[in-house]
Amino acid sequence: MRKVNVEDALGLSLGHDITEIVAAKKMKRVAFRRGHVIQAEDVPRLLDLGKNSIYIVEDGDTDIHEDDAAKTVAPLAAGGNVDHDAEPSEGKINFRAAVPGVFRVDPERLYRINRLAIPTLVTIPNNFPVQAGQLLAGFRIVPLTCDPTIIDQVVAELDSPLLAVEPYVVKTASVLVTGSEVYEGRIKDAFLPRLQETLKPFGVEVNYSTIIPDDRGRISAEVKQAVGNSDIVFVTGGTSVDPDDVTVLAMEDAGVRFTVRGMPVQPGNNFTMGQCGGISVCAVPAATIFHKATALDVMLPRLLARIPISDEDIHRLGHGGLAQPGAEDHFPDCTFGIG
Repeated sequence: MRKVNVEDALGLSLGHDITEIVAAKKMKRVAFRRGHVIQAEDVPRLLDLGKNSIYIVEDGDTDIHEDDAAKTVAPLAAGGNVDHDAEPSEGKINFRAAVPGVFRVDPERLYRINRLAIPTLVTIPNNFPVQAGQLLAGFRIVPLTCDPTIIDQVVAELDSPLLAVEPYVVKTASVLVTGSEVYEGRIKDAFLPRLQETLKPFGVEVNYSTIIPDDRGRISAEVKQAVGNSDIVFVTGGTSVDPDDVTVLAMEDAGVRFTVRGMPVQPGNNFTMGQCGGISVCAVPAATIFHKATALDVMLPRLLARIPISDEDIHRLGHGGLAQPGAEDHFPDCTFGIG
């Protein structure tokens, strides 16, 4: 590209978008688009924008322009349920969720692309719950142009799409409330209202609920029945280390298999996830009643999208697994659960 003084650029085609910042309105916008042919009346405005010179494309240029780089990368990066801008603005293309669900990105591939220094692909955290239309990522190269071999390396990393949204597929839930004190009416159940409130925004209906005493055999029987009735099962209470806490043992009796007992997340250390007949069965600790941002809330979107969760995924939750004071006022848009 060739640099030309604005006074000498009349009749020439602009080789890049030019940005205007209106501080009083806290606004940033494109003042001139790439390809705009410079007219005499444009010169004062360009000077007001601090542009004493512009860049034009010349025949024989071999570098790839920022717009063309973005248009090359965007369709390769966007996977299932991810939309992207049809055209770049100021060299950048944004990606948005097409449906509600869980955002998925491979952090290692993302790192390798950004390590090339020229291209920048920025995203929200992996496994973040999103709504339709929500901004997920943005791509642009830092300079105006770059060597095509740089974009070739990005394309090589994108042999499969990098960005996706896994939609929520779970529609029904069973809630089994355990505890002899609740069963006998000594205290009022608080678990069912909490879970109903939590599940409703995801479109999940509690189609079965019951209260069971701390009886291992009865809990086990109810778990077996619930697995056949709902898409996901929550068994509340009796998850700590007290001798009469038999919930997890009863779940194992019913055929539930756990990868890991509990998880490195506070609050909600004793939240435990298992599988039985292809259905997720979760032990929900008492912390869920007292806090609005717990291990349950961190893991729930993935469970509702039926994203496989490995023991390695659980162990990594320790990084970001400590909720800060006031986290429930901002969750999920905070540090809690980013691991």
